[in-house]
Amino acid sequence: MLGNWFKTTLLMTAIVVLFGFVGAAIGGMNGMMIALLIAAGMNFYAYWFSAEAVLRMYNAQEVTANDRQFSSFYNMVKELAHNAGLPMPKVYVIDEAQPNAFATGRNPENAAVAATTGIMQILTDRELRGVMAHELAHVKHRDTLISTISATIAGAISSIGSFGMLFAGGNRERGGHPVVAILILILAPIAAMLIQMAISRAREFEADKGGADISQDPASLAAALKKIHNYAHQIPMETAEMHPETAQMMIINPLSASGMQGLFSTHPQTEERIARLLAMVS
Repeated sequence: MLGNWFKTTLLMTAIVVLFGFVGAAIGGMNGMMIALLIAAGMNFYAYWFSAEAVLRMYNAQEVTANDRQFSSFYNMVKELAHNAGLPMPKVYVIDEAQPNAFATGRNPENAAVAATTGIMQILTDRELRGVMAHELAHVKHRDTLISTISATIAGAISSIGSFGMLFAGGNRERGGHPVVAILILILAPIAAMLIQMAISRAREFEADKGGADISQDPASLAAALKKIHNYAHQIPMETAEMHPETAQMMIINPLSASGMQGLFSTHPQTEERIARLLAMVS
C-alpha cells in the first residue's frame, strides 16, 4: 500500500512540475505561478470528479442487479468483489464493439468498473470473470486514483501545450528565449506520456497477479488477454483515439498504435503478461 501511495506522490509531483514548466514557457514567472495554481485546482478536481468525467466521456451506462440484460454480469462483479474483500463497486456497461474494460474511482469505497459490450460478446464467462477480477485488483491496489489523476492532468498538459505554442514567441518580451519555450511546450506533453507509461506498465503486471488471485483462475485471464489483444487492434474505439490519455486505464491498449502512439504504449507486451499468468498455473 505504501508503494502505491509513493507512486501517486511521485506522479502528482512530476505532473505539477511539468505544469509549471509549461506555464513558465508561456508567461514567465507569473505564468509558472498561475500554472501551479491551475495544477492544484485540477488535482483537486481529478481526485473528486475525474472518475465521473471519464465514465461520461465513454457514455458508460450504470447497471444494477435488476437489469435483466446485464444481471449476470452485475452478479459476477458482486461475487468477485466479495472474494477480494472489497465494497461493491458501481457497475457500468459501454456500448462499444471493441473488447475492453477499466476501473476508476478515487478509492475502493467510491469505485466503479466498466466493460464494453464487445468484451461480453467475445469472451466466455470464465474469461470475463478473469478480466473483472483484474479490474477489481486495480481497485484494491488503489491504482484507480493514479489512473484518473494522471489521465486528467496529462490531457490538460497536452491541451495547454498546444494552446501555448501560439503565444510562445511572446515570451521574448518577458526575457525568455522563444526557442526554449517552444521546446518545453513540445517536450512537456511527451514527458507526461512517459510518466504515465512507466507507472502504468508496473500497475498492469500487479493487477494481472491480483486478478488471478481474486478469480483463482490465471489461465482464463491469460486466455482473455490473448483474445482482447487480437480483437482490440482490429476494432477502433473512437473515444479512446480522441482522448489517448485515458488509454492507460484499459486492460489492453485501445489505441490503433499508428504513428507516434505506438511508441508510447502504457501497457506491457501482452505476450509477457500471458506468460507470467500461465507460470502461476499449478
